[in-house]
Amino acid sequence: MSGELLAVEGVTKTYSMGGLFGHGAFHAVDNVSFTLDVGRPEIFTIVGESGSGKTTLSRMILNLEPPSAGTIRFRGEDVTRARGARMRMAFMGAMQPIFQNPFEAFNPLKQLDRYLLMTARRFRDARRRADAEAFADEALRKVGLSYAEIKGRFPHELSGGQLQRVAIARALIPGPSLLVADEPVSMVDASLRMAIVNLFKTLRDDLKVSIIYITHDLATAYYISDRIIIMQRGKVVEGGPARAVLDSPQHPYSILLKSSVLSPDATIEGAFGQSRTSADPAGIEAGPIYRSGQQT
Repeated sequence: MSGELLAVEGVTKTYSMGGLFGHGAFHAVDNVSFTLDVGRPEIFTIVGESGSGKTTLSRMILNLEPPSAGTIRFRGEDVTRARGARMRMAFMGAMQPIFQNPFEAFNPLKQLDRYLLMTARRFRDARRRADAEAFADEALRKVGLSYAEIKGRFPHELSGGQLQRVAIARALIPGPSLLVADEPVSMVDASLRMAIVNLFKTLRDDLKVSIIYITHDLATAYYISDRIIIMQRGKVVEGGPARAVLDSPQHPYSILLKSSVLSPDATIEGAFGQSRTSADPAGIEAGPIYRSGQQT
């Protein structure tokens, strides 16, 4: 199967600035373009510091706000035209978000299984409770949990890593072809980040789901990305295969970003807060390791 899964073409987001004595325009995203193919599931990473425009770009991809210029097509359809209830449901089922803070994604007073059952009813037409529970359990098992483990439990009863996996399971219930994950490990303990990061690789390889991974963290970007773009002040300054870009960055900002977090003697323990595995004794797939930068 071939064709475009997602096509971002010349996308710009402009905000007006100023007041009574003057005004201007601020380009939060400035002429960004890239394409994801249907037949090639991949992890496409958008890297940048706070204020680079990466989250604004993700919100436009998710049709949470419209672009000021350019077009975004998902499965050949302009995302801004998904307005009717039926079209919105189809769009939301095929492209699911994963947000930064799992504790803000769930109401602390609501049991977690209610979210999963509601998603199964809405997107999988699971009218019987047993069917909804089966869909929920299937999704949870894909992320290393089970319905029995979370049934009746509230968000505060799970760790941050467990709760983020529940959020990912909820996103998987509709059967999406694309996940948009905005800083999905930044609020998770360092010791649990590798579990989430490796889960994304499994979803790509086993479920053939493409993932747009948005981060400021070069360590995880280097480890899981197939392709990468680096954003600065709304513009893409560099892009291409992840290893090639991060091993030998060409743009001055990319070089600065790498040098600010690179530790020549860094190990996987330093980068991810856990020891090397026997399967990869030399570090992450024998490549150079980058320490996680601090978001500013």
